[in-house]
Amino acid sequence: MARGDAPRDSYHLVGISFFILGLGTLLPWNFFITAIPYFQARLAGHSNSTARTLSTNHTGSEDAFNFNNWVTLLSQLPLLLFTLLNSFLYQCIPETVRILGSLLAILLLFALTAALVKVDMSPGPFFSITMASVCFINCGVDAQTSALGYFITPCVGILMSIVCYLSLPHLKFARYYLAKKPSQAQAQELETKAELLHSDEKNGIPNSPQRVALTLDLDLEKEPEPEPDEAQEPGKPSVFIVFQKIWLTALCLVLVFTVTLSVFPAITAMVTSSTSPGKWSQFFNPICCFLLFNIMDCLGRSLTSYFLWPDEDSRLLPLLVCLRFLFVPLFMLCHVPQRSRLPILFPQDAYFITFMLLFAISNGYLVSLTMCLAPRQVLPHEREVAGALMTFFLALGLSCGASLSFLFKALL
Repeated sequence: MARGDAPRDSYHLVGISFFILGLGTLLPWNFFITAIPYFQARLAGHSNSTARTLSTNHTGSEDAFNFNNWVTLLSQLPLLLFTLLNSFLYQCIPETVRILGSLLAILLLFALTAALVKVDMSPGPFFSITMASVCFINCGVDAQTSALGYFITPCVGILMSIVCYLSLPHLKFARYYLAKKPSQAQAQELETKAELLHSDEKNGIPNSPQRVALTLDLDLEKEPEPEPDEAQEPGKPSVFIVFQKIWLTALCLVLVFTVTLSVFPAITAMVTSSTSPGKWSQFFNPICCFLLFNIMDCLGRSLTSYFLWPDEDSRLLPLLVCLRFLFVPLFMLCHVPQRSRLPILFPQDAYFITFMLLFAISNGYLVSLTMCLAPRQVLPHEREVAGALMTFFLALGLSCGASLSFLFKALL
């Protein structure tokens, strides 16, 4: 809701720009994990085999390099390190350097990945260069032509992200709000909420959940005098005090991503269809694993726009998060032919599809829920630090899950 003296977001350009910026940060990870047939063919020494690269399923038996596990781990460890540094140093490094510099680095490294498509190389050096690119990216007609086009696509997406970021200062709506100091933004937020409540009373709208939430926010954001142990300068909140307030929510976020990355894609990408060879068998994993996961994950994240349950004071949240550990044995007991220890208890495709639906939607919902609840547990001037800390714990969960994926794959 824009105030009367504030410019409006014409054609939703600012909203679209932020959407594309978010999309740009996720493109590298998603394009690497969905190009598994290409990488498996290259690592097996078949760089020029059209049929092998285009038709190999995600579950090829030639996986001497454990590509899925390594690409997941080396995507998350740099993310963990730099989000930790960002939690403490974000005020010391200009925003332009952090964002624009990262986008340019990702663009250059993805361009290198695209160039490697046309370079014949033995599996060992190719694996090393690819893993180095994966690591650095996350700090911050024939088969070859198809793969080249595939990796050029995220380069275009990242270029769009850079253009959107550079255009933000030229949009009146973004310039109006980005130029405000935190104290001004907080005062305006409180005034806007007060106007909403006054409008509800004037129109005779009864107490609704949204109106109650606004009232509670107004009460909470009228900050009382700080307690002796919280005495600090406004604008310089203590990282440790913020952590004490959000530690349980942060732990829930870590556990959600630990479960997710421990089996996706390292285990789930190995699941094959139990039906006879054919078109469905060929496209089973790309559709039922990767496409289905992303669609349901997006749906789960969108649900928090309509309700936030359980709330930050409920003990149900840790319970729901812990229940997701059941997905680990469920996926490990699905139809994965390459195994030597565990039996197959869920061979039918319907089992895997059902597990993936619940797995993905719960991941999206619980991740979005924890990220929404954390800022509500701290004072307004502490919210930026809370956001930075939650990003660090997100990366910690991803790293823990990626590390566990080696163990779970070895247990199959």
